Amino acid sequence: MNASLPDPTQTTALPDPTQTTAPAPAINDQAQRLIAAVEDAMTTPTRFRDETPVPAIGNALPIAQPGRTPMSQRATDASALILSAGVASIPLGGATALVIYVLGNADPVALAVGAGAPIGLAVPIFALTRLVRRAKEVVQAAPPVIHQHYSGTVVQDQRTVNTNTRGVWAHTRNQLPK
Repeated sequence: MNASLPDPTQTTALPDPTQTTAPAPAINDQAQRLIAAVEDAMTTPTRFRDETPVPAIGNALPIAQPGRTPMSQRATDASALILSAGVASIPLGGATALVIYVLGNADPVALAVGAGAPIGLAVPIFALTRLVRRAKEVVQAAPPVIHQHYSGTVVQDQRTVNTNTRGVWAHTRNQLPK
């Protein structure tokens, strides 16, 4: 086994830096393509900043949402009441129309009266109940009238009382001015 190791006394020849050799044309083409790709990447914008001002919060136009329109709880309750009253009037009107038809008096005016009677009665009743409810609310909201009847001499004392509270354990002494 004869392995040859480099001779430490032998010096290796270094290339002369003053001597220039022309690179191969394939390497030169690759370098030119690399330089062109870097320059292209440097000129292509890599980000975008939108300079338009952002609208202030709160002034965007409302967008209609699907379903029922937005309304207060009171309006929603009234709407449900009106819808249920309308639905409830259909069987009553239909029964009235059926009775009129069976009796042989199927006059269109009579059918219209029979169909419209429940609604015609429900609307004034509904209005009257609302009126009575409003009247109760007004009476309850009004301050109570106090009638005081005195017999004999009445004295009104309009003195001011000064209160003085001091100490760790509070002790209030009311002092009437003299």
